[in-house]
Amino acid sequence: MIVYSGNLKQFSNDVLMGIIADRIEEEFEKKGFSHHNDAEYRAFNNSLMVMNNVLCNNSGINQDINIAIEYQIPLTSKRVDFLITGYDENNKENVVIVELKQWESCSATSRDDVVTTYVGGAVRAVSHPSYQAYSYAKAIESFNETVREKYINLHPCAFCHNYKDEYEDQIRHPKYNEAIELAPLFLKKDQIELRDFVKKYITKPDKGEILYTIENGKIRPSIALQDAISSLLKGNEVFTMIDEQQVAYATIKKLVESTIDSDKKHTVIVQGGPGTGKSVIAVNLLSQLINQGYNVEYVTKNAAPRNVFTTLLVRNDFKKRYVENLFKGSGSFCDTKTNLFDCLLVDEAHRLNEKSGLFQNKGENQIKEIINASKISVFFIDEDQVVTTKDIGSVNEIKKWANELGSTVHFGEDLKLVSQFRCGGSDGYLAFLDNLLGIRETANINMIDIDYDIRVFDDPNQMRDELRKINQINNKARMLAGYCYNWVSNKDINLYDIKLENGFEAQWNFANTNTFAIDEDSFEQVGCIHTSQGLEFDYCGVIIGKDLIYKDNQVMTDSKARAKTDQSLKGLYKFKNPEEKASQIIRNTYKTLLSRGQKGCFVYCEDKALSEYIKTKLNIC
Repeated sequence: MIVYSGNLKQFSNDVLMGIIADRIEEEFEKKGFSHHNDAEYRAFNNSLMVMNNVLCNNSGINQDINIAIEYQIPLTSKRVDFLITGYDENNKENVVIVELKQWESCSATSRDDVVTTYVGGAVRAVSHPSYQAYSYAKAIESFNETVREKYINLHPCAFCHNYKDEYEDQIRHPKYNEAIELAPLFLKKDQIELRDFVKKYITKPDKGEILYTIENGKIRPSIALQDAISSLLKGNEVFTMIDEQQVAYATIKKLVESTIDSDKKHTVIVQGGPGTGKSVIAVNLLSQLINQGYNVEYVTKNAAPRNVFTTLLVRNDFKKRYVENLFKGSGSFCDTKTNLFDCLLVDEAHRLNEKSGLFQNKGENQIKEIINASKISVFFIDEDQVVTTKDIGSVNEIKKWANELGSTVHFGEDLKLVSQFRCGGSDGYLAFLDNLLGIRETANINMIDIDYDIRVFDDPNQMRDELRKINQINNKARMLAGYCYNWVSNKDINLYDIKLENGFEAQWNFANTNTFAIDEDSFEQVGCIHTSQGLEFDYCGVIIGKDLIYKDNQVMTDSKARAKTDQSLKGLYKFKNPEEKASQIIRNTYKTLLSRGQKGCFVYCEDKALSEYIKTKLNIC
């Protein structure tokens, strides 16, 4: 999505008339986005006036070339500040990407491509502007197939137009040379150099054709982690970290490198919702630290991602024993010696249990055992994905055991992932789910103009038929459901577990495979939270059972509608408010299922009132 676009002549007129910020706000409103952000409004006025000085005012740049302001990168919530498009002297199509910063100063850090500066009312660790511009260009290349197919060249740069000379040594520290080489950095005094950079690549107008290609190009979904796992472990760069992802990644990597030789223990807590890149960061760190010679393992309670990763890696010539030693279950550390590992990367930490073993009779506490076993323990957590009564993973629980074991806790803004790269890149969709499911109140009560394919079906057969067509493309669509259906096919393979209206019948996938997400013949089975959490699909179809209903003008839960074979609510009596705990688990389960799809999510509700309610929130007549 491009918020504002036009030629330089039009842009300059809007700036000189003092209406550029108002025009941008109007365009946000036209596109269905409420954007009442005073800080950004002031930034538009200040930064764009300087850009007008660079590009117009006898600059020698053709005033018919096109520009775009606030371009949202497909499948992300990230926006590029300023794009300039046109042809060079050899008639090649080029785009100059300008990341605009109003910083007056910053401080270099020891972390890769990370600086600290005053932003958002406090001094924070953020990506270096050049790295940020470069990462945005890589994201556009990655997600926009048409940009790649038409060989449109992207040239990122950063422009800190208020930056003070006395702090130049910080932002141009040799540590950032590689990023600055990839995306040149221009400061307040460098306006002529920035102008020359633009003129090097853009001399002739393109009549808006390049912007049209960028806005309407064919979008390729982001690569699922399971598809990239082999390449990552071979040391290839598959995912370019963006903004807070890079800050978290660099912070953890530097902590390992700088403290591993000391006797001190460290515990890192990384928070992030679905699709924010927790698993991507964990696997990237695994690959990087292994290649640097550290003793490190990836840990997760969920067997599904471990099984999928192992299968795919063995197919790509990795030794099975080697892979199994890299990817461990969370119950593997009951009897492990203190500090045996340099680093343990614990994904889906909210799913950790107290006891381990098949009969929950081993060990004392998985969080305690993991912290004990490693010099540096890293927990990636989303408390809104707690989905059983056995799940004890929480920020407070991790802090408690870290303090008891004398481990320094690292927790805060530097380690918080906000922007997500699933569900069409829409933060609004996840906020919408929070509101819809009654997890918390958000501003996203309704879905408006979000580029994500969400549909509600009245007939489960129609939903399955549509998903089946999609799955035939690349085997990346699956049906998922809440725990409302007894598992009877485990005793008789001729029986169906899930029976719905209009003759719909299906079996759970439990007994069929350990790699439901990637098997060629698993589409006809229905997955659950355990076979999908930690993984992702292009499309998912979610069957919402009678444990989630709409009654008395609100979304309610009914734990009695859960299957008798459901173990996720077992042991509710241990909680002070058992029904409240059951309600939390049910709501979290559906949020997790409804956020597995990268491109789209189909929904079928057994409760017709809930179905109609969701339709109203989606503006479906």
